[in-house]
Amino acid sequence: MVDDPKKEPDSPVRPASIERRSLARHPLIVAAETLELQSGTVIKARASDLSREGCYLDTINPFPVGTVVKLSLTKEKESFEVQAKAVYSQVGMGMGLVFTAAEPEQLWILEKWLAELSGELPPESETREQDKQARAEESLKEEQQYVLNDLIIALMRKGVLSEPEGKAMLRKLHR
Repeated sequence: MVDDPKKEPDSPVRPASIERRSLARHPLIVAAETLELQSGTVIKARASDLSREGCYLDTINPFPVGTVVKLSLTKEKESFEVQAKAVYSQVGMGMGLVFTAAEPEQLWILEKWLAELSGELPPESETREQDKQARAEESLKEEQQYVLNDLIIALMRKGVLSEPEGKAMLRKLHR
């Protein structure tokens, strides 16, 4: 990777062909809100890229490079909150933020989102639906077992099944 010798090393403007990110980025479109900590200025934006170290926000009026912000990304009903710093800024386009400080529970949310985006975990809504379906299937199996139990007992009482036959069936049913 070779930098353009005409550019300043810390310049926020970089040639598109130079990739400096070491971690996988994932496309993610979610609501974003940044609070500039010194002035209290709030910018509402849209996140369009997410990695373990940072994100990109689409916004017409980004903060200047070096600005420290509190960032909140909201996906469905869950929010990820972190302190971040603007490392790239282009008026009319957006800004790149690097995460600088986060609480452990916030990092857990980030890891979960990244796992979903990379396909390692199904989306949370899909997981909830699968859990709901599994509970419904388990409930149905239990109900069917009770019905079979009652049926075997009724057949034994009516003499259709002998007691040894009925008890053998009940043992198999309750394994």
